[in-house]
Amino acid sequence: MNFGFFMLKIGLTGGIGSGKTTVTNIFKVLGIPVFDADTAAKNLMENNLVLKEQLIKHFGPLVFEGEKLNRKWLANIVFRDPYELTVLNAIVHPITLQAAADWVSEQNAPYIIKEAALMFEAGAGSGLDYIIGVFAPQHIRIQRVMLRDGLNRNEVLERIDKQVSDSIKMKLCDFVIVNDEQQMLTEQVLALHNKFMAYDSSNS
Repeated sequence: MNFGFFMLKIGLTGGIGSGKTTVTNIFKVLGIPVFDADTAAKNLMENNLVLKEQLIKHFGPLVFEGEKLNRKWLANIVFRDPYELTVLNAIVHPITLQAAADWVSEQNAPYIIKEAALMFEAGAGSGLDYIIGVFAPQHIRIQRVMLRDGLNRNEVLERIDKQVSDSIKMKLCDFVIVNDEQQMLTEQVLALHNKFMAYDSSNS
């Protein structure tokens, strides 16, 4: 754990297909540590024994194929049943939030980025100084996810409907990056990077 310096904690969120990973990759190139909550949750579901036991207890043995999480099988259940999605989040989110807190305590940088799709839904914004929203028009998001995940349009819409709408989510953010394939992402990220670095300098 690091003591004696101030480190900004920045959240980054956006709907499925908005381009959060693309944005965080730019921050990584700039040398900024990034915690990907979604990837961390997937890893924990496969490697945390307590979490695995809870998933099997509720969803049954088919939730795993050997040691691997049966993601497609689980997604088909939780994105069609709000109750099952609530149960999954209740099982996974507390352990993921703790993993994020442990990771933050180990960092030594002017600022860090904590990426989470369900930043507001899961209460993952607690303790953050600012939150960045990544926005993309819905038709672009649908196309991206269909290509990325091999889903049809209705399946993508089912997943979008389970998240807080962008019209609400972006209003809750302190900054918004527009990823509409028209505006330059790098310029928007650099502007925020310079802002956060200047904040660090003023507090050093």
